[in-house]
Amino acid sequence: MSANEGIQIFRVEAQELLEQIEQGLLDLVHNPGDKELVATVFRALHTLKGSGAMFGFDALADFTHHCETAFDLVRKGEVPATRELVAAVLNAMDHMRALAEGRAAAAAEGEVLLEALERVVGVGAAASGAGSSSVIAAGSEGDVSLTTWHLRFTLAADVLVNGTRPLPMLDELRALGKSRIDVIVDNIPPLDELVPNLCYLGWDVVLTTDQPRSVIEDVFMFVMDDMTLQIEALAAPSAASPAIASQAASEAAPTAVSQAPERAVVGGDGKVLRSDALVRVPAMRLDELMDRVGELVIAQSRLKQIAGASIDMNLRSVAEEIEHLASELRDSMMSVRMVPVAQLFGRFRRLIHDLARETAKEIELVTEGEATELDKTVIERLADPLIHLIRNAADHGLEMPQDRRAAGKPAKGRITLSARQAGAEVVITVRDDGRGMNRDRVRSKAEENGLVAPGAVLSDQELLQMIFQPGFSTAAAVTNLSGRGVGMDVVKRTIDGLRGTLELSSPPGEGSTVVLRIPLTLAIIDGLLVRVGAERYVIPLSAVEECLELSAAQDQRSRGRSLLTIREQLVPFVRLHDMFKTGMQPDRYQKIVVISSGVERVGLVVDQILGDHQTVIKPLSSFHSEVGSFSGATILGDGSVALILDVGALVAAEAHHNPPPLRVAS
Repeated sequence: MSANEGIQIFRVEAQELLEQIEQGLLDLVHNPGDKELVATVFRALHTLKGSGAMFGFDALADFTHHCETAFDLVRKGEVPATRELVAAVLNAMDHMRALAEGRAAAAAEGEVLLEALERVVGVGAAASGAGSSSVIAAGSEGDVSLTTWHLRFTLAADVLVNGTRPLPMLDELRALGKSRIDVIVDNIPPLDELVPNLCYLGWDVVLTTDQPRSVIEDVFMFVMDDMTLQIEALAAPSAASPAIASQAASEAAPTAVSQAPERAVVGGDGKVLRSDALVRVPAMRLDELMDRVGELVIAQSRLKQIAGASIDMNLRSVAEEIEHLASELRDSMMSVRMVPVAQLFGRFRRLIHDLARETAKEIELVTEGEATELDKTVIERLADPLIHLIRNAADHGLEMPQDRRAAGKPAKGRITLSARQAGAEVVITVRDDGRGMNRDRVRSKAEENGLVAPGAVLSDQELLQMIFQPGFSTAAAVTNLSGRGVGMDVVKRTIDGLRGTLELSSPPGEGSTVVLRIPLTLAIIDGLLVRVGAERYVIPLSAVEECLELSAAQDQRSRGRSLLTIREQLVPFVRLHDMFKTGMQPDRYQKIVVISSGVERVGLVVDQILGDHQTVIKPLSSFHSEVGSFSGATILGDGSVALILDVGALVAAEAHHNPPPLRVAS
């Protein structure tokens, strides 16, 4: 493993540790007396410090050491886990993250953060009645709580190659109390057989300390899987001198072997996986593999078409088998790319904590459906829109505590973030229980910005959708959170780019709800292949509700109103022949494909339904990207190109009686 590879691995692990620390700190705000949470944060800080020192991130290791020391005092009960302490360590974490990522971080900034942490720890120690005089140094001869431990350990032969340094571990053991350390040289080979970069040494340690066994094991936390470690509590008196303890150790046989506890990792199917069953793979390799699977699906589609035109039964049999295997490979590849939205939702706990402090509001974040899975690419692109929605809910939606009490609400406002799967879509909802949207203010701002003519008649939904226009803001003043008119238009553009839809509702006085409907994946979808004139198009199968025949008589009766009665419900429909200006006469017996987007339903009149099609989505060129009716293209089995219809744009255009641009320049 090269040095650069080791640094990259460290940065990935450091990010995971920082997230673990952040989640533990945010949990401590609500459960400051939870000793297990304190221990979890301490262990993560300890591991981050040790790993940083191992890979040469000395500035990170030195800085983290101070935070670790603070939580060591919390763990010992000498300092309480106050909100001020949590806030100080959270602020310090941003500095740690910069150091881990290699970004320029001013030393002066780190000193200011540590001074703030030291003040909080000093106040906490004074409040709890603990002072430096009350802390008995480890290894004190008169302390009856001392225990003598005998340790014997050897590291993996290639430990030096991987960057592990034994000396810092020995220094940590010495810091725990009085110790005697002997080097074991039994395994050193003759000089002509010695490999310089391999480790042949072992160590025999007798340690007298007031710390428990778990603290000793923590010293070896990040090398536990690649070493042998024996730990034994000696029967000698706790006040025995190291010399006596060493003699007892030499006579005693080791009776306990410490093993690293397996970290339980839950897979997508709910099964518990061993940590060594997981493999880290760069996201770029997954993207490349997904591209290859997409090309395989296209080739399989071509083979299916050739086999369908052939009378060779062997060819047809092989084509069916390859189709089955390609489908399974596609599904497996999809599952590999899927990650739970908990990874996304977990980021916003820190955001809510900071927003509550900045706005002086009491805010509670509730998350639901965290096990719902989405494509990793979709999750990455959803982060910014959700940040804007949550900030908007905290700043504009939730009232101040005194205003909420006056309105008969709890002082603490609630923002609910939920996810659920609905067919081939994931529905993400952001809801707050605030004041709701002020329609008069929205309309006033819309008229002021020239978005609406004064006195124009708008539906409630059309009025609410104004907030997604670029530059629109109802804030009275520019603050750190809002007022510049950017944010909500970013939400709209991103969701449109994901081929998703956005719904907004806001009953006055009851808060606001934003519903995002996002496709599970952006790579391969199941589609319905249709023909309109001489061209073929793909409709995402997840949006298709049903298919009906449109007879010539029904077609004639519907002229002028474009409405169809389906089970006593009127459904508008769009004649794609007219929209696409094919210049051809439609077939005598046409078909209607009923599609839906949220609560809206629209029928698409086509000439022929050709069947289902595994659709590998190819993005449109920048020249065609503004065409509102298409979200992408795909390659068919015969090598021709079929455009993929943008269901959301078609439904929205029909709902507003304003068809999007359809001409594609040639």
